[in-house]
Amino acid sequence: MEYATIRIGIIGTGIIGKSHLEQYAQIEGAEVVAVCDINEGEARRAAEKFGVPHVYTDYKELLARDDIDAVDVCLHNNFHAPLTIAALQAGKHVYCEKPIAGSYYDGKSMIDAAQACGRKLHIQLSTLYKKETKAAKALIEDGKLGKLFHARSNGFRRRGRPYVDGFGTANFTRKASAGGGALLDMGVYHIAQMLYLLGETEVERVTGKLIQEMDMDPQRREQSGFDVEELALGFVTFRGGLTLDIFEAWAVHLGGVEGSSIIGSKGGIRLPAYHSGEMTSDFSFHTTVADMDLDSKIDLNRMDIRWHRMREHEDAYDSSQRHWIAALQGRVELLPTADIALATMLISEGLYLSDTLGRETTASEIIAASRSLSVPL
Repeated sequence: MEYATIRIGIIGTGIIGKSHLEQYAQIEGAEVVAVCDINEGEARRAAEKFGVPHVYTDYKELLARDDIDAVDVCLHNNFHAPLTIAALQAGKHVYCEKPIAGSYYDGKSMIDAAQACGRKLHIQLSTLYKKETKAAKALIEDGKLGKLFHARSNGFRRRGRPYVDGFGTANFTRKASAGGGALLDMGVYHIAQMLYLLGETEVERVTGKLIQEMDMDPQRREQSGFDVEELALGFVTFRGGLTLDIFEAWAVHLGGVEGSSIIGSKGGIRLPAYHSGEMTSDFSFHTTVADMDLDSKIDLNRMDIRWHRMREHEDAYDSSQRHWIAALQGRVELLPTADIALATMLISEGLYLSDTLGRETTASEIIAASRSLSVPL
């Protein structure tokens, strides 16, 4: 069966935009027809490399095209809401980089706009498509963990702060452009992964602490304008009684931390640990069989091969981009990534508010305190 070709326009051709271009180039049925960036030279180089026929420096000209089905927003956090809303109002479906925005207020405005315009909104949450996430979801849905009651979201880099540790740009280290540090850069992935597996987005209370205590090169500190956290700690209570604790480090004096985990009345799972993107431990499942404690490992690669052989449209869950294209083609229903991303932002903003107030905060307090951080276009 042939499926429709989805024609895409990409706004932002920096590191992330180029990554998206590379992934679309490998997806049958995805065609990038235009790119836009205020840096015309960068946009033209990207267009030439990936064979994109149209280049713009004004996003309004790209949005005015009537042959574009979807727009991919690859800009810094505080630009997400205005570009996304403009694209939705122009009649385009929107795929946006994580986090959903720089604040809950802006993220909610994006979801409201998508609903008002009758268009799809998808947020890039790559951890939802990892093999370990699929295995964990299957175990949970099959009842192997029983009643879920607690999860742990862990993320770790030894010294991996953007720019000040020698990679990336200073835009990641300034509240004005990024909204936050480790929590919004890395924590989004891990917290969203836990929310997806728990099937829970209804936050009740949040406690948090944000830290920047490790040394950094003085010149890089000054040049970066570093004013965000390198370590985020938090605890979340959901309305249904589930709890979640959070440890997210850009830089910390440890040799590593264990992978994220979920525990229930009948079993528990521990996801692989990663150190700066490199896997350092395996997925494991823990339960009791015949009155014996069982710790088991799963061959994720063999699982993945079998499921691709046996399940229709399994390829639609191989990556965020593949899922997006498949959903727009009508092959699968779009996962609720916007709702998950918004709940993740509520938690993140709750950690910031709790740290400022020095006490636990409620969801209603967080929502009431949230303000737009959008940068005017």
